[in-house]
Amino acid sequence: MSMRAILLSISVGALATIALALVPGVRAQTAAMPDGATLYRMRCGSCHAIDANRTGPLHRGVVGRRAASVPGYAYSPALRASNITWTPQTLDQWLQGPQRMVRGSRMFFTVANPQERAAIIAYLRSQPAR
Repeated sequence: MSMRAILLSISVGALATIALALVPGVRAQTAAMPDGATLYRMRCGSCHAIDANRTGPLHRGVVGRRAASVPGYAYSPALRASNITWTPQTLDQWLQGPQRMVRGSRMFFTVANPQERAAIIAYLRSQPAR
């Protein structure tokens, strides 16, 4: 291979790398997604905490727990009447649309990204009741 062909090959490769870096969304697709604990803090932390009731109820031990059962938290009548047990599947459904799942509940926030929901739910599963 001639020196000219080698230089041309290097130049084309460098230009392709630069072009991909400038295309919107390419970096976002290749960037690592934050872990479940970080996503929980980012998406849920303004209203919820693992070990304390806040605007929303505490989440320690939520997986396997009956909905609207944390002592000291004022749940909506709709959620109290829902007869839901929180499993990974029901939490996934809830995070996609709380109002669709339980009309009249007080939560409106959703997590649209399925990978983020899965990571948050995995984190919640790692926080068992004490």
